[in-house]
Amino acid sequence: MPLHKIIDHNPDTQILVWKITETFEELSQGMPLKEKSAVRLSGMKSELHQRAFLSVRKLLQQAGYSDFDLHYDAFGKPYFEDGRHISISHSHEFSTIILSNRNTGIDLEMQREKIKVIAHKFAEAESDFLEPEATDYIQKLTVIWGAKEAIFKIRNETGISFKDHIKVAAFDIGQKQTTAMLNFQQKHIAFDIFFDEVENFTLVYAFEKQSV
Repeated sequence: MPLHKIIDHNPDTQILVWKITETFEELSQGMPLKEKSAVRLSGMKSELHQRAFLSVRKLLQQAGYSDFDLHYDAFGKPYFEDGRHISISHSHEFSTIILSNRNTGIDLEMQREKIKVIAHKFAEAESDFLEPEATDYIQKLTVIWGAKEAIFKIRNETGISFKDHIKVAAFDIGQKQTTAMLNFQQKHIAFDIFFDEVENFTLVYAFEKQSV
């Protein structure tokens, strides 16, 4: 079944995951698109990207929306006019969306060996708790990358550096949650981070902490 997983995080937040097994033609069938989206789709050179694009629209349908409800601001951040927040991610044969009453970001990443090679470019601040020889090292690096990507999607500010401005707190894979801090341009913002695994992919989503 292409709708691979639904996570009801709380009554106000739902995550939907699609496994892209269909052909382009199968995904296109019965899929109304606004003109801007149709032009964007036809301009994609990769069929994999086209199928991912359409699978996201399938997820929107599953959640009671359509392509006509989805808009993008000047910075490319997706939004609905009804005030509900959305974030989107896709990687290889999976796509995902998160819908929430809170501003949120989501990222989906395949767990790959090569992340170890670039770890120094984004996870220097986390080296105090990472163990390169541990069996969960790649999993943890993937969570850290996903958390920073999700935070960037929430804030959407030019100049944010994963390495220099965002730090993820120590965590265990089994906990499936942690926290993170963004320190950027005299702003200090805390985030709640949640993560899960979908086959050999890591799903991470974030919320800006609410003031009490």
